[in-house]
Amino acid sequence: MLNDSCKTFGHYLLPKHALTRFAGFMANIKIPAIKNYLIRDFIGKYEVNMAEAREEDPTRYACFNDFFIRHLKADARPLADCDIVSPVDGTVSEIGRIEQGQLIQAKGKTYSVEEFLACDKSLSDQFLHGHFATLYLSPKDYHRIHMPIGATLRNMIYVPGQLFSVQPLTARNIPRLFARNERLVVFFDTPAGLMAMVLVGATVVGAIGTSWHGDLQRSKKPTHIDYQNGKAKNLEQGEEMGYFKLGSTVVLLFADGDNMAWEEGLKAGMGVQYGQALARLKNK
Repeated sequence: MLNDSCKTFGHYLLPKHALTRFAGFMANIKIPAIKNYLIRDFIGKYEVNMAEAREEDPTRYACFNDFFIRHLKADARPLADCDIVSPVDGTVSEIGRIEQGQLIQAKGKTYSVEEFLACDKSLSDQFLHGHFATLYLSPKDYHRIHMPIGATLRNMIYVPGQLFSVQPLTARNIPRLFARNERLVVFFDTPAGLMAMVLVGATVVGAIGTSWHGDLQRSKKPTHIDYQNGKAKNLEQGEEMGYFKLGSTVVLLFADGDNMAWEEGLKAGMGVQYGQALARLKNK
């Protein structure tokens, strides 16, 4: 059997940007015979539970992308009575404290807060001793992203980069994976202190979008958008904040390392659902 390193080698050779553009093209096709085949094949392969979707009939989606970022029924994911809830359906890849400005990617592999957030050092330094949780969304998961806590939008940075797959295999083997990939870094002021939500791109992720901006346009240079100075936007806990058009990863970072604690029992490899209790504040 091939070891992980051999299996990962092919990811360096793949024409990832070309594959992603092609996947995006196919996912937007509205020809009924094609889009219905793609949707039904996906449902069957990944055993998608359409009973919890707001629109249960697969044929009523205009294209595969509309199906993929489908809305759930209002009662499908009740919010836990908790200060911080999971923003997504997915799997906990890693969770814990940020130690000396380093986040854990996988066993034996770390990456720096400063490189990952790609912001002014004065801002990234606030997270040097905070908390983080990395949540992986597999293809079968619900792919809209919600607010884990009520917050005020501060600013966001689109960071161009690679499009490596973010599945567990690549996370174990590609150094600094999340800091190398394309990503959207969004900063919020919250009752828990400064929070960053980072939406990480990957192979065949056709687009990353937010509820206030829509699809982010890919570019070769970082894009900074400031929402302060009269443009601040308040979002309630559970409110939709974004989406992935095909699967990827969300990393939550909290700057205040003393005012929160992750729920007991949460650990790498555990499945979570949007709205599930994630952390509690010590001082409210």
